[in-house]
Parts: sequence; C-alpha cells; structure tokens
Amino acid sequence: MIKANFSLQNFRKQLASYEALPQLVALGLLSGISCGLLIALFRFAIDLPLGFLLPDHVENFEGLSLVERFLFPSIGGLTLALMYKYWPLIKNKVGVVHLLERLAYHQGHIPGKNLITQFIIAVVALVSGQSVGREGPAIYMGASLSSVLGQLLRIPDNSQRILIACGSAAAISAAFNTPLAGVVFAMEVILLDYTIAGFTPIIVASVSSALVTRLIFTDQPLFQAPAFEILNYSEIPWIMLLAICIGALASVFIKLMLFTKKTITASLSSKLLMAGLLTGCVALLLPQVMGTGYDTINETFLGHIELKLLLLILIAKVILTPIILGLGIPAGLIGPSLFIGAVAGAVMGGVGSLLVDIPVSNIGMYAMLGMGAMMAAVLNAPLAALIALLELTYNPNIIFPGMIAIVIANLTTRYLFNTPSAFLALLQDQGLDYRLEPLAQILTRVSVAKIMTNSFQISQRQITLAQAQQIIAQQTVWVVTVQDQQFVNVFPVSNISSFLDRDLITSEQLIDLERIPAQRVVIHSVNLRATLYEALQLMNKDDADVLCVFDHSENLIGILSRFQIEQYYSCKQYH
Repeated sequence: MIKANFSLQNFRKQLASYEALPQLVALGLLSGISCGLLIALFRFAIDLPLGFLLPDHVENFEGLSLVERFLFPSIGGLTLALMYKYWPLIKNKVGVVHLLERLAYHQGHIPGKNLITQFIIAVVALVSGQSVGREGPAIYMGASLSSVLGQLLRIPDNSQRILIACGSAAAISAAFNTPLAGVVFAMEVILLDYTIAGFTPIIVASVSSALVTRLIFTDQPLFQAPAFEILNYSEIPWIMLLAICIGALASVFIKLMLFTKKTITASLSSKLLMAGLLTGCVALLLPQVMGTGYDTINETFLGHIELKLLLLILIAKVILTPIILGLGIPAGLIGPSLFIGAVAGAVMGGVGSLLVDIPVSNIGMYAMLGMGAMMAAVLNAPLAALIALLELTYNPNIIFPGMIAIVIANLTTRYLFNTPSAFLALLQDQGLDYRLEPLAQILTRVSVAKIMTNSFQISQRQITLAQAQQIIAQQTVWVVTVQDQQFVNVFPVSNISSFLDRDLITSEQLIDLERIPAQRVVIHSVNLRATLYEALQLMNKDDADVLCVFDHSENLIGILSRFQIEQYYSCKQYH
C-alpha cells in the first residue's frame, strides 16, 4: 500500500510538467476507453427506445402519424419542464459552453452530478425528437468524465486541461466515428492551443475511444456519401458563392439563437414546454426537422429529395433549431449545423444546375461542401470541419473544394457579418470569455510543483544562537516562522546572516525572528495542483510576491516566488 501511494504521488509530481508525455499518454488512454464506453451507453439509451417507438429504423420520424409527430416533441418538452421544476439534480448547468466556462474559470473541475444531468436530459430531448444533435452532450459528458477522473486522481490543474481535451476528442471520435477530427476539434475549439505534448495524449484518447465504439457498433462511416470525381473547375465560382451563403446562414443561426435567449424571459420550465410545442407544430408539416436528421442528410447526399422540399426543410431548420436552443433545450448544435449545411449545399447545387448550362458534378458533393462549411462557420473551427468532412465521406476528392468552401464561409461569418463562434457568442452573452492571452497559455501548461523550491526551513519564532547558525549552515533560501503551531511569516535566510553579522548575540540570548530586520512576507498559500497562472493571479490579487505551496494534506512542501514565475515565462517565451 505504501509503495502504491508513493507511485501515485510520483505520478502526480511528474505531471506538474507539460512535457510529462508518458504520464499524459496513460491518462489519455484511460480517458479514451472510459469515454468510449460512456458514449456507447449514451447511444444505446437513445437508440433502444427509438427502435421500439419508431417504424423501420431509429431515425424514421417521418414514419410517424400526424398526431405522433406533434405529441413526441410536445411530451418531451413537457417532461423536461417538469424535471427542471421538480427535480433539483436536473438544474445543474451543462453543455459545451459550460465546459468552456469551467475550463477557463475553474481549472476544468466539473462536478460529477453535472455528467448525470447531461446524460438524462439529453436522452429525453433526443428520444422525443427535438431538433437538436447528440454531439454537444457527448462532448460535455466525455469532458466531465475525464474531469472527474482527474479529480479522483488529484492530478495537477495543468494536466487537468489536457485530460478534458482528451475527453472531448474521445467523445467526438465516438459520436461521429471520426478520430482525427476529434483530435483537431479538441485542440482548435477546447484548448485553443497546438502543442506536441498536447497532441499525443489526445490522439491516444481519440483512437482508443473509436476502437471501443467500433468494437461495439461498426466501423462504417456515419453517412453514405456518393463517390464523385474531381470537380469541373468552372464550378469554383459557384462553390465560392455557396460558401458565402453558408456563412450568412451561420450568422443568422447564431444571432437568432442569441436573440431568442435574450428576448424570451419566461421561466426555464415554460421555455422548455414552449420549445417542445413549437417543434411539434413544425413537425406536422416537415417531420424531417425532428431528431438528428442523419437519415435526411444521407438522402440529401444521394439526391433523393426534390428541390422544393429541400428549400422548405432548410427554412424550417434554420429558424426552428436556434430558437429552441435559445429557449434552453439541453442538446447540441453541431449535428444541426451539419444538417443545415448539407441541405443548403444541396439547394445551391440544384439551383446552380437550373441557372447555368454547366453540368453540376454531383448534387451530393455540394451537400458535403455545405455541411463542412456550416460546421466551420458555426464553430469557428475550419481545420476540424475539413478533417471531419474527409472522415465522414471517405472521399479525398472533397479536400480541394472543401478547403475553398470552408475558408470562405468562415471568413464570411467572422468578418463580413462580425459574428463569433456559437460557443464564444454564448459565453460573451454571459460576460465571459475562454480565450487565453499568450502569458496565460504558457503559464497554464505547468503546475507550481514544477518550479517551486523546497529549499526552506520551518523554525519557531524564538531560537538560540546555535539554532540560528544551524539554519544558516544548511544553506537554504527561505525560513518560515511558526508560532502556536501556526505559520506566521516567510523571509530569506540571508536576513538572519545579516543580523548576526551586525549584532553581537551571546549563546544565552534568544533571537526573536519576528523582531529582527528582515524582508518578511505574510503567508499566502496556494495548492500544489494549481498552475503557474493561478499562482500569478493569486499574487496579483493579494499583492504578494511569495506563495507557500501546500499539498492536499495541508503540509507545507515548497515556496514559490514571483521572480521564479517571471524567469520561467521569459525562458519559455524566447525558446
């Protein structure tokens, strides 16, 4: 038992450095396998009831009768409303926006009960056919599970960030069967940071999660994308126009969601019921808007839906989904962004073939391009969208036109319509931001345990000349005074040397360390798990230049100075 505890302590100590690659890889593997099993359970919780309730297959909401189309989302909205009103557990905040908030302001510590909340309410929303996706809840659950694992292991906060990114990547990988896109999404959207040390454990988490879900389900791509040859280059102007239109749609989607969130001020229970009824009304005419809509995306790829119906579905989805998300339906927006992009791309391809004599390569290709462009524009994640597009279609010919569409759509949303990503927009609406300045990016990668010094001694307030000489002889840097079993001050040992050099002290006299001239600092504590950025913030808040580092058992184990932090930052900044 002693050996096991020692090993775990050593493991935590090694994780204090951002370069602790073997330890981070081990965490990534643990996160990936755990998240893969969790997302598989989440998928079963949705697909099993839908397989029983829907005719033919789990996404066939179109096969329901008119009454059932209305009742499904309406009852779902009512169920969520009652749960929020009468079940305290369900009132916890969830979702990707909450994940980013916890990562930016709470060192990635997410309570385990939030994971349970997200699982339950997302299952209710998706089984009842709300016009939302399952990927957002999956990301939050993957990150939450990884956060709980990190808290149980008491790993440093700098490694907690990597572990949460591992969970997010594993969730995307398991939900979409896209391991590479999961890695890029975690780096581009969650961490906002690209480092070699970060990539490796996240890759391990994503691959292991994909392996788990492929063993349980299948390794087939999520969508049945048609094969097509390299496009006719005369179509590039139309693809550019498609991208501009998609960028505009993304801006409308985000702004309508924010407008709904700000404008509707009723209670959350009332808003959830309102969202369910609204979805039910739209589903009476267009059941394709219900659920994730993966079957409709497949039909769009294959060109099986006529242009007029595609246009109606597009209008309904662009209006309905951001409204119900703004009303508080607890599910994701990534799936709906793929749906809207695919339908919009197919509409643009169909319209293009009618307006000009140039033959269109394939309507499905335009649907794919629209899907990737919309995801990039809504999430502000162009690289993740491009990789996802490639992995979802298994067609390398999509890369060249996909790059054109994704870049233009992203620029259109960001700069032409001045709209941030959906997640950032929702955070800013709360007066928050999760983007880190360069100083914070460097200092959050390392724990205080990495650079603190253990060159200190603990001493009683009153000591003899012999004790003072012994403190000096040990050549430590700091001395911490104790009185009545309480830490009082910390100051440099050199101050004792200076005092003895100036004053003649006899061996019978007691030296009061609280009265000799010294550069004393009041004790300000920081936890061993804290990052250097947390330590610097604490120093600035308390106007302190020195912190005492305590472990989880409240033992003093090190001293950290502002000079050490500045020295570390200068070294990393120029190397």
